[in-house]
Amino acid sequence: MKKVLILFTVFSLFGCAELQQVASQYPNIGTTLGNPDIANGLKEALNNGITKEVTKLTASDGFFKNQAVKILLPAELQKVDKTLRNIGLSSLADEGLKVLNRAAEDAVKEATPIFIAAVKNMTFTDAKNILLGTENAATTYLQNSTKTALYSKFSPVVKNSLGKVGADKVWANIITKYNAVPLTTDVNPDLTDYVTDKAMEGVFKMIAVEEKDIRTNMAARTSDLLKRVFAMQDKK
Repeated sequence: MKKVLILFTVFSLFGCAELQQVASQYPNIGTTLGNPDIANGLKEALNNGITKEVTKLTASDGFFKNQAVKILLPAELQKVDKTLRNIGLSSLADEGLKVLNRAAEDAVKEATPIFIAAVKNMTFTDAKNILLGTENAATTYLQNSTKTALYSKFSPVVKNSLGKVGADKVWANIITKYNAVPLTTDVNPDLTDYVTDKAMEGVFKMIAVEEKDIRTNMAARTSDLLKRVFAMQDKK
């Protein structure tokens, strides 16, 4: 299973010459399939993960009604939520939570190509280090190495989305009302930063769901190529 997870990442990113170099380290891989077939099959699996799972996040309620990725309020805003409900503004508090999730749903639609491009920036040296790493080395590497680059490109998209779905106005109203309540400490949360982090977290989580499914569920192998490539895994 360790080899399959690692090779899923590596083969989906590199050309045939580099595939041959990797395959030489694992002589039993590719005995029934050529390297191009393996590469194409694993690229197809990655595309399935993005198309099937990440696309779900872009739908209305893709975040809001998906408990695995639903964006909840950070600690600083939980006290805001509680105070609003205590003074009879529950509907405003409910709307505040919903629009944060709406912004993430909108942003992921535009940012998915950015995510894919960032993953492809992995170098072959990085890939070799992953081959020698721990069981979760590939996932850990992708999260750590792409987070900064993804954030810098994703953040403006989220900021625009907050305005697009009206979240900025809703939260400006919420914060104004909260800060006007006697004996409360004023807050000024960075919603763009928070939603950006949570939206990125959701993207990684849902791609991981499809990766796991295609490795363990034969019914998820929706083409002959996927069936042949992942049959090699089943024999291990």
